[in-house]
Formats: sequence, structure tokens, C-alpha cells
Amino acid sequence: MEQLERNQEILKKYIPEKATLLIAHWIIDLDFKLKIKKERSTKLGDYRAPFNGSNHQITINYNLNKYSFLVTLVHEIAHLTTYNKYKHSVLPHGQEWKTEFRNLMQHFLDSEIFPVELLYALRKYLANPAASSCTDKNLYRALKLYDEHSSGGIYLEKIPLKTVFVYEGRLFEKGERIRTRYNCKEIKSGRIYLFNPLAEVEIFEEERSVFN
Repeated sequence: MEQLERNQEILKKYIPEKATLLIAHWIIDLDFKLKIKKERSTKLGDYRAPFNGSNHQITINYNLNKYSFLVTLVHEIAHLTTYNKYKHSVLPHGQEWKTEFRNLMQHFLDSEIFPVELLYALRKYLANPAASSCTDKNLYRALKLYDEHSSGGIYLEKIPLKTVFVYEGRLFEKGERIRTRYNCKEIKSGRIYLFNPLAEVEIFEEERSVFN
């Protein structure tokens, strides 16, 4: 009971309170470690299967709003339950995972957990869930409305190719889109990073940076 209550208290910081009890039970019953990570530009969360005696592990970016955090967390828990049933014999986001994700999300499709407009977007998304909520533009935009701290920037998809932009204090050049992400080169290192089309960026203005 103490562990359950402790889990709930921690979860209240990140997800809607009405969802905390069930998630707290799942953490115990499914025996996984939940780690909160700094923001990662290429993913919102991930799942790692047990290895060399370790637990299941799920990581979620710390800066997600409570609705995005919950959807991402359930997404990763669906990977865990899919792994428990099929191990590595199915595709990561195949039909088996889609079924698990839909079934798990049904517990949270409640107006006491999600605002009505988000419930509508979620139900549409769950008809055929994608590898990430970020790839469903309607759901992603609906979730972004609840971000407390918006950069006030422009969506990456809206700027031309080869445009230099600022993201988290670093300079990048926008490259070609490959499937659901853009290949963007960091100016300083030359390394390529994958960006979500709806990442909020700021166009780099050299003149302003020099004289302001």
C-alpha cells in the first residue's frame, strides 16, 4: 500500500490525478521502472525490455504537459504488454501493439481525465494509432494547446529547406524530410538530428544576432 500511495504522489506531478491510481497499480503489477528524462528532440518516451536481469524500463520526457505525458506513457506501457505476450516475434508498432494500446487507453477516455476536445482527437487517433502521437498532426496540435511553456516559435514544417534555425540554443540547417521526420544538420558539429515536423523553432537572423 505504501508503494502504491508513493507512486500516486509522484504521478500527480505529471498526469491527470484521476489517472494516477490505475497507472500506479500498473507500475507495480507490470513491474517496470519509470524514469523521467530531460527533453529529447527525437522522441517523447521509450520502452526497454528486460535485459540481464533488469526490469522493464520506460522513460518519458519531463517537460510534456499532463495529457501528452499520459498518452506517451500508455503508449510505452503498450510496448511492455505486447512484449510480455509476444516477445520479439512481432513488429514494434504492428497490429498487436495497436490492439494493446487501444485496450489500455480505453481506461482513460473519460471527461474527468481529458478535456472533451482532446477526447475527440484521441478517439480518431485510436482508430489506427501511429508509431508516435507526434505523427498524427490533429492529435499533436490538440495536445500542444495544453503546453504551459510554448517557445512561441514557428513549426519546422513551415520553414523552407536549407533554412538555418535555432532550437534549444543550438543552430541547425533544415534538411530533407525522411518519412515522418526532417534530417537537420547541427551547424557546429555537422551531426544530423531527426526533428518532428511540428517542432517549434526560431529562424536564425544573423544580422539581428550581431547588432542586438
